[in-house]
Amino acid sequence: MYLLLLTFISTFSPAFLENFSKKEKSVTLQDSSIHIPIGGNSWIQNGKTEKIGETGLSNWTNLGSILQTYVRLSKTGLINISLKASNETGKSRISILAAGKSKEIELSGIEKIYDLGSFEINQAGYLQISVQGISKSGKEFGKLGEWILNGTPINEKTTFVKDNSDNFFYWGRRGPSVHLNYPIPAEENIEWFYNEVTAPEKQDVIGSYFMANGFGEGYFGMQVNASTERRILFSVWSPFHTDDPKSIPEDKQIVMLKKGNDVYTGEFGNEGSGGQSYLKFNWKAGNTYKFLLQGKPSGDSTTTYTAYFFAPEIAEWKLIASFKRPKTQTYLKKLHSFLENFIPETGDQTRKLYFGNQWIRNSSGKWTELNQAKFSADATARKGYRMDYAGGKEQNYFYLKNCGFFNEFTTIGDLFIRESGGKAPEINFENLP
Repeated sequence: MYLLLLTFISTFSPAFLENFSKKEKSVTLQDSSIHIPIGGNSWIQNGKTEKIGETGLSNWTNLGSILQTYVRLSKTGLINISLKASNETGKSRISILAAGKSKEIELSGIEKIYDLGSFEINQAGYLQISVQGISKSGKEFGKLGEWILNGTPINEKTTFVKDNSDNFFYWGRRGPSVHLNYPIPAEENIEWFYNEVTAPEKQDVIGSYFMANGFGEGYFGMQVNASTERRILFSVWSPFHTDDPKSIPEDKQIVMLKKGNDVYTGEFGNEGSGGQSYLKFNWKAGNTYKFLLQGKPSGDSTTTYTAYFFAPEIAEWKLIASFKRPKTQTYLKKLHSFLENFIPETGDQTRKLYFGNQWIRNSSGKWTELNQAKFSADATARKGYRMDYAGGKEQNYFYLKNCGFFNEFTTIGDLFIRESGGKAPEINFENLP
């Protein structure tokens, strides 16, 4: 029987056998497949009119615009890529580039699936799939909905934003937020928290919040709000949990006690609510800035939080604001730093931040250096939707890094230790504004 089978196969031509082999490989590629929504995993370069929304890419009219979608593969091998798209305004020709290979297709008519063929993945990590228009007869190049990938590199470790449940297209495009949590002595009343922050040159991406002094009830750091605006931001959450500051009862509202010159104070919402203050200040990448936070119970079931900022450009401590938080009786707890991107459109750009020389001072005036930090990350990272997050120690600094689809990542929960500097900050507390 075996010899008969061999004789039967040998009667076919080499071309037939080659096609048979290709069909077998295609069947293998179909064994596992994923659908990658463009709405939660893509960005536009050189965009003008284009919009990335829940249904994907729309209003694509600009010839120079490039759509870039990212998916992280944990294995090498052959994948097949298909695109679900439509073009009901005419016909268009577009170019797709992935894994060093390009493919041109024509889009026309209602939504359907376009098979782009196979692509060889030679290295595990993030794969970028790029699309650019070549020509069009109608108003748009087309609407793009999702990518369909199948093949041996696809498995349970393949990383991308899978759906928009809990608004994760928004959170996923913002990118993973990363944190450093500083262990502190549980038995001490920590009144002051001091930290130094340096954003390396070209890492000060628009949308970055470089948060230096985080605590149980708020946060204090610096932002890149626009190409012409940067801020020093200090906020304290209300004990009343809501995203609408207007709904906070009067007895649970944050009270502003004082603020520095040119500092704006008001309310914030959407991610909890409370009191907010910020100073527009053109801080510069490469310079080191100092942050000093006080948290002290007021003796009347309230706690006062006061934030000070030191810039080498002005060479003195500047008051940002002092807030009273009701229904609170505590010294500083849960000290941490974090790095986040708050603009989804810049979630494809890497940013990095260094933290150094962290100290705490208790209510008796004793300084203690903080030379340990534990790494953590937000739900976008923990769900496995994005893995471009990292933290650790370089030289004698802690650092955080996120976004931009770099391949290395740090294990959540890792503890880092830097060498102790041994010299407490020299601050004249009596002369603080």
